Amino acid sequence: MAWKFDNNIPIYIQITNTIKLQIVTNQLKTGSKLPTVRDLADIAGVNPNTVQRALSDLETEGLVYTQRTTGRFVTNNIELIKQTRVQLAQQELEHFTKNMLSLGFAKEELAELIINYVKGE
Repeated sequence: MAWKFDNNIPIYIQITNTIKLQIVTNQLKTGSKLPTVRDLADIAGVNPNTVQRALSDLETEGLVYTQRTTGRFVTNNIELIKQTRVQLAQQELEHFTKNMLSLGFAKEELAELIINYVKGE
């Protein structure tokens, strides 16, 4: 079954973000082998070149690496994975904050809203 993509964001970026999220949430374990480009393209329902571009970006970031003749693997660099997780969290917080401010909330109100939400109130 093909993945669902947002038409406003390039597909290779969405694939990059999906794999990155799978790495930081430990769905893809450190050192684990990734499916081939062709297999990922079939799963996502996209052109293999699109997947290749996404994986190249992940290699540039250091989250995956290639071993000649054996394929691509998730990094063993736990610190890099932790840093990436924090970066993703910061992006989500920025998005959340912008949306809440556009709804008319003051920055000072946001912490209380989050605390109450987590408490279930």
